[in-house]
Amino acid sequence: MAKGYWIARVDVRDTERYKDYLAAAKPAFEKFGANFLARGGEFTKLEGQERSRNVIIEFPSKQAAVDCYNSPEYQIAAAIRQEVADAEMVVVEGV
Repeated sequence: MAKGYWIARVDVRDTERYKDYLAAAKPAFEKFGANFLARGGEFTKLEGQERSRNVIIEFPSKQAAVDCYNSPEYQIAAAIRQEVADAEMVVVEGV
């Protein structure tokens, strides 16, 4: 089965409250087997509009990635994130 990946590009507006998002999201990430591959590290812009934070999270499957996002646990965290950051997020199936 192909793995699934969250790819998130984020601009954080309130770094202190963003910590609340990270803490709230942790139970969902643990429940659905999330493995962080990139988490806001240094990057080089090649094309298009950049965001200050880029995150890649690996899940056991694309369905697990979607289920994590839609879970009640993550939706609590998402509400916090949406108040304190602007983001684009997609789920991509691995090869």
